[in-house]
Amino acid sequence: MMSLTLLLLVTLSLTLGAAVEVQRPRGVPLSKRQFYEENRPFTCLDGSRTLPFDRVNDDYCDCADGSDEPGTAACPNGSFHCTNAGFRPAFIPSSRINDGVCDCCDTTDEYNSGAVCQNTCRELGRKERESLQKMAEITKEGFLLKQQLIEEAKKGQQEKQRKLAELQDSKKGHEEKVEALRTVKEAAEQPEKEAKEHHLKAWEDQKAVLRLEKDRAKMAEAFLELDDDADGFVSVVELQTHPELDPDGDGTLSETEAQGLLGGPDRADTTAFQNVWSNIKDKYVSESQPEAPAAAEMVREEEQLDVGSDSDSDSRFPDDDPGDEEEEEDDEEDEHEEDDDKAPPAPQPDGRSEEEEGAMPPYDEETQNLITAAQKARDEFEEAERALREVEDQIKALEKEISFDFGPNAEFSYLYSQCYELTTSEYIYRLCPFNRVSQKPKFGGSETNLGSWGSWSGPEDNKYSVMKYDHGTGCWQGPNRSTTVKLTCGKDTTVVSTSEPSRCEYLMEFTTPALCQEPPSLDSPVHDEF
Repeated sequence: MMSLTLLLLVTLSLTLGAAVEVQRPRGVPLSKRQFYEENRPFTCLDGSRTLPFDRVNDDYCDCADGSDEPGTAACPNGSFHCTNAGFRPAFIPSSRINDGVCDCCDTTDEYNSGAVCQNTCRELGRKERESLQKMAEITKEGFLLKQQLIEEAKKGQQEKQRKLAELQDSKKGHEEKVEALRTVKEAAEQPEKEAKEHHLKAWEDQKAVLRLEKDRAKMAEAFLELDDDADGFVSVVELQTHPELDPDGDGTLSETEAQGLLGGPDRADTTAFQNVWSNIKDKYVSESQPEAPAAAEMVREEEQLDVGSDSDSDSRFPDDDPGDEEEEEDDEEDEHEEDDDKAPPAPQPDGRSEEEEGAMPPYDEETQNLITAAQKARDEFEEAERALREVEDQIKALEKEISFDFGPNAEFSYLYSQCYELTTSEYIYRLCPFNRVSQKPKFGGSETNLGSWGSWSGPEDNKYSVMKYDHGTGCWQGPNRSTTVKLTCGKDTTVVSTSEPSRCEYLMEFTTPALCQEPPSLDSPVHDEF
């Protein structure tokens, strides 16, 4: 197929001069006329044999390559040349000669069929010249825009390199600032830490004193409660009045167990009671607290109910006993057992909850000033680190952009960070060159990735005519989606069409002035075959 440039030159040349008919056998192109001289024998173009010239176009195939019958349908592998004066010359298979269908616009293929054909070459040539002229104008405009794009890209690349150098210099300053502020921060945090630790220790010491005072008060209260005869001593008998102190959990505080809690002697004065208190304070229930049935007593009652035969149980609990009342008592006992499981509350490690001890007092003015100074140093350090990260991100983005292959003269760089859309009846397609291609339902729905930037994939002589986008969203039980973008010359930058020629493989047509080539000069004359 002729190139657009050659077609333009040929068709325009038709309007510049008159055609001169060169005599030659029917169906022979001008480029092969020298092989068909009437006064000399004809040699098949494949060199297989030589024939008298009168056997050319005699409607009998003599040459294996069909070259002796360029104007008849005798050879199945022959071809017929349509001169098509005023339009483009063309070749058709010999089988179409005189088949009743007009294939050549100049009607020369139907010279002996009786078919009524009209010569439409000049009209077709006129329309093609108009189309080619329009395309030539688009190419010219596109090329001028391309020159502007190249110039802008050149300036843009220089600006990016300058900006990158500035950022790299700025990065050094930011790094130095971060390190300096790190030193300031660490220097401010050390006295802050020491002051806070000192404040916390003072508070812990104060809480310990408070806990000790409360424990002593509780111990004194317990001593007075246990010293029933007010003789200044707590005896074994007096201690046995508190069965909750039973160490083996059998519900009874025996004399031996009570003596053991007293540390050996039969009684303890206020001094010796300090040691006794450390052994019993976790279980001791003050008499000033509301009374609750002891768990040990309920355990004993349950054991008594389980001992003996059914007859014994019947004898102890006759039919005329108020059973309902007993059931109510059992229910109450169950409730008390549940209460006993919860009471007394589990003691804190230090014997008091934080609420009882109160909140830590505020820092003194000196400590608060140190905290404020340290926080200011932290804020300034974090701000410097954030600024450094921003500069590093800008450097990374610029280096990535500069490293892209934007064409021989960076003419495609203007597409970077841009997106172009095409709306069809069902979808909105979005092409972001050097990034990704996506598809989104027109009337709502999630976006589908049709591929991320892969590489230029055009032929060797036109590498920048095709873009490839790979590794899109996977198809159901199929491959990952991918898109091929074919670029053509145009004065506008736009997505022209999109299709899915194969499952999960998409094709986009995209016009851009960056692909336009310099139009040819029309000064040189061009001659067609007639």
